[in-house]
Amino acid sequence: MQLVPVILCGGSGSRLWPLSRSHHPKQLLRLLGEHSLLQDTALRLAAVPDAAAPLVVCNEAQRFMVGDQLREIGHATGLILEIEGRNTAPAVAVAAHKALQRAGSDVLLLVSPADHVIQSVPAFVEAVSHARLAAESGALITFGVVPTSPETGYGYIRARPESGLVAPVEEFVEKPDAPTALRYLRSGVYLWNSGIFLFSAQAYLRELEQHAPGMAQAALRAIETGSVAADRLTLGHDAFKACRNESIDYAVMEKTRHAAVVPLAAGWSDVGSFTAMLDASERDAQGNALTGDVVALDCRDSLVRAESRLVAVAGLESCVVIETSDAVLVTTRDPPQSVKQLVSLLDAAGRPETRLGRKVFRPWGSYDSLEGAPGFQVKRLTVLPGAILSLQLHRHRAEHWVVVSGLARITCDSEVFELGVGAHTFIPRGAQHRIENPGTSVLEIIEVQVGDYLGEDDIVRFDDRYGRQGRTD
Repeated sequence: MQLVPVILCGGSGSRLWPLSRSHHPKQLLRLLGEHSLLQDTALRLAAVPDAAAPLVVCNEAQRFMVGDQLREIGHATGLILEIEGRNTAPAVAVAAHKALQRAGSDVLLLVSPADHVIQSVPAFVEAVSHARLAAESGALITFGVVPTSPETGYGYIRARPESGLVAPVEEFVEKPDAPTALRYLRSGVYLWNSGIFLFSAQAYLRELEQHAPGMAQAALRAIETGSVAADRLTLGHDAFKACRNESIDYAVMEKTRHAAVVPLAAGWSDVGSFTAMLDASERDAQGNALTGDVVALDCRDSLVRAESRLVAVAGLESCVVIETSDAVLVTTRDPPQSVKQLVSLLDAAGRPETRLGRKVFRPWGSYDSLEGAPGFQVKRLTVLPGAILSLQLHRHRAEHWVVVSGLARITCDSEVFELGVGAHTFIPRGAQHRIENPGTSVLEIIEVQVGDYLGEDDIVRFDDRYGRQGRTD
């Protein structure tokens, strides 16, 4: 039976703020190496023998970032786009229907979140091979991580004792308190719930129809009422919203009589907190994980990360210091939920830093807000080779552009001209304009905006390669 990886690329990772933002979440970040967590997930799933091209379910607003990251590692894939997330059970239902349509027969789905770390890919591949025959026979397999500590931040799975490598699930249990977690660890029959699954598409849809009636059909209607463009399917919003907001565990795995678990001992982490991030990082002799321009004196067991400037720390023990271009977080390693509570406070205050960093990614490249005050704003625009911004105008601001690297092709009303390094031009308020990078190297432009309103929603688009007419992203 063909095996189709399904990558679930939702989630915001608020416990990793300010590295992770709701519009640029942790799965898109390079937290532990040269690849993002999404890229590592795609490469790991591709290592499974006979794996087909993956299906990736993600938020429609992140389609360009997800697509660019997958192309960067040479992965052609199909994107399934949600206008509004409905949790993992509906997302996998859509992927199951789509995989069946694509293959024309039943397939195995290897479902994985995009934001986990697995240090041993061979051990992961071996666990999948142990699970495959049972999944082909109709079992719904979940992979249970062999616990290494009495962790209170994970749900647990109780396996039937002495049942071999594929054991029937006897119970799913919620996150325990510390004494209970220690008892689970010592028992040898409890495993951490990884959120990674293997089952056939038809078996999953049958169980879903039995235990969450209507969800499978609503997911199919979301496909049928959706729109297809290039390599992506945008789900029909009303049909998909009709799906109940439920996880795979709650909708199916906790209710089915066919759940089984395969142990996974592969260095797994959900990187769900800075403590987990420190545990998954390389450390120095004092137990510190230091990234970026960091100078540390007499520090132990701490995570310090500098994104944009020098960070000097002294006398820290079991602390977290995260510096980005627009925010600094200083906290103790425990309790990890304090960061999530901070993000909730910032959200309640209407702070934009929970959604976006200073650098904002667009399908054509990115912009970095360097400076601003009432009446003006300075940005650095980075336009990728061959990329082109939309033809647009602004009603409230004028713009002055200076090219600092690369070659720019500029449209301003009826005039089209090119600018090299050091050249500049002025775009009056109300003028139709666009920037194109016709070269093979990155184009960088310093943009100075002047006007009575400088919000990103002051954009009227007339033509856009990326289908964003009428939008501000």
